[in-house]
Amino acid sequence: MTSPPRLLMCKPDFYGIEYEINPWMNRLVVADSTVAARQWEALHQTLVDLGVEIDLIDPVKGLPDLVFTANAGLVCRSLFIPSKFRHEARQGEEPCFTAWAKSRGWEIVSVPGDHYFEGAGDALFCGETLFAGYRFRSDAFGHQWIGERLGVEVLPLELADPRFYHLDTCFCPISATQAIWYPGAFDDYGRDVLKSRVGELIEVSTEEAEHFACNAVVVGRTIILNEKTPRLAASLRQLGFDTKPHDLSEFLKAGGGAKCLTLRLDGEEAAYWRFQTAES
Repeated sequence: MTSPPRLLMCKPDFYGIEYEINPWMNRLVVADSTVAARQWEALHQTLVDLGVEIDLIDPVKGLPDLVFTANAGLVCRSLFIPSKFRHEARQGEEPCFTAWAKSRGWEIVSVPGDHYFEGAGDALFCGETLFAGYRFRSDAFGHQWIGERLGVEVLPLELADPRFYHLDTCFCPISATQAIWYPGAFDDYGRDVLKSRVGELIEVSTEEAEHFACNAVVVGRTIILNEKTPRLAASLRQLGFDTKPHDLSEFLKAGGGAKCLTLRLDGEEAAYWRFQTAES
């Protein structure tokens, strides 16, 4: 049998809108800490109920976005490739995530030079290919270096809409040959690449994309997504997936959703990642 899925999360004890580094953030729109905690706990409980093993990193005062663990880095086999954040406001997270990964036994391998890389927010496996978003946060060079280091094919995708500043806000692999996507977030070349390299693309509307429909967590045949995405949920159910909508409105204020709040520690199960091991 396969090992249970493992995710990294961080409680939102110090979460808030303390700066503005994407179009969703507005310091005048205050996040309700009580509601945010309740929403996070509901997501956490759903994952536990699905059999997911949750690792926790301690929240740190002054690092409100540490809760978005998808940006910690990228996990591959025994390697942890930590993020190198573009914005100074998030650079304080780097030593926290690196120290955590090192304490858990991962080998730390950093992207060289001054190139930015924002972890699994911009690097998603679909099948054996690593799709990599760049422009607003990550650099294409960093992705190419990672591909060479891991020995995998990397397809850089330029993001065209600043509202969808990370790849995981507009693209979500749900199997080795299927993915959710919002075409308006990509340039013409990126759209052509995805159409030619992903067997089945499930398109979301602009309205649902703006509610972070693509920022979903996939656990086997169950997909956890934002509750304000009913059309996508219906499409997924027709394809045989179970859906679990969640209210994550407080995290949307910072431009985050379910996927942003989690980091896969055992590879992207939804993509049937070739490095996933099985136990008999």
